[in-house]
Amino acid sequence: MHAMLADDAGNLSWSAVPDPQPRRDEVLVTVHAAAVNRADLLQRVGKYPPPPGAPAWMGLEAAGIVAGVGPDAAPGPGGRPWQVGDRVCALLPGGGYAEAVAARPELLLPVPAALSMAEAASLPEVFATAYLDLVLEAGLQAGDTVLIQAGASGVGVAAIQLAKLLGAHVLTTVSGPAKAAAVRRLGADEVVDRRSGDLGAAMDACAAAGRPVAIALDCVGGTDLGPHLARMADGGRWVLIATLGGETAEIPLRVVLKRGLRLIGSTLRSRPLAMKACVIAGVHQTVWPALAAGTVRPVVHAVLPMAEAAAAHAILERGENIGKVALTVLPD
Repeated sequence: MHAMLADDAGNLSWSAVPDPQPRRDEVLVTVHAAAVNRADLLQRVGKYPPPPGAPAWMGLEAAGIVAGVGPDAAPGPGGRPWQVGDRVCALLPGGGYAEAVAARPELLLPVPAALSMAEAASLPEVFATAYLDLVLEAGLQAGDTVLIQAGASGVGVAAIQLAKLLGAHVLTTVSGPAKAAAVRRLGADEVVDRRSGDLGAAMDACAAAGRPVAIALDCVGGTDLGPHLARMADGGRWVLIATLGGETAEIPLRVVLKRGLRLIGSTLRSRPLAMKACVIAGVHQTVWPALAAGTVRPVVHAVLPMAEAAAAHAILERGENIGKVALTVLPD
């Protein structure tokens, strides 16, 4: 088969690689589409190597057709055994940029009937991240005010929709009026344009209105983290998932102590299989019915052929995307 390989300089090439050899407890998936994540950009330049046992090439999520089921493969979420011919999307430790991939059956989800493969490929990583961090890590409850940084990103779009589905009040940040309009259409209650607005003032206004920020989902970090953390509600949970704004921050420890604040570091890729399976089961139970009902939807900014993976990465590098960018290998 072929997969998208990166050389030491980060150049990409669609190259012949050995066919995947699924274990007895795995499922073989013929890939129709994969989606792009920032982790792919880091892996491409050698800054985020795949975990042991994962393919060397990129791709944390993909969608396609089940081509083989190992005799010891577990059923999927909901207890239904996977069958050859099923349309599935997969959460992967890597390897989605390829013609086929061996996947864990516990980390597959059925493709909703109305969705294309490109749309389905855009779902597993971002909704799993949002569910892990908002629900399992931060314990989101109806009525909570949630701050979501970079609301127009893939994870941001998923997190806004999940938070609203669960009854939260959403404050989010974006860059530019087009992204602000897009996240409002998704249900964001308050939007701060980082280019012209003041997130601290918006958090203070939420507190003054009786709805202080209880949970933050932050991919920015950097020097603003400390002052914003201090504006959280008592018992607030700040979940840090990336450091796009910098890796260092000065944190007011006395405020953390007095108000019971929690700073939680979280990545999905490194979690044990059992935890990922729990996350996927939660996504299936919570998000999949809403997808079927149309109250949650995939947001795909662009769909490009796999041969244009470098151009797809450039869209994320320039920060142009609203939602996900997908790569197609085979037609639907």
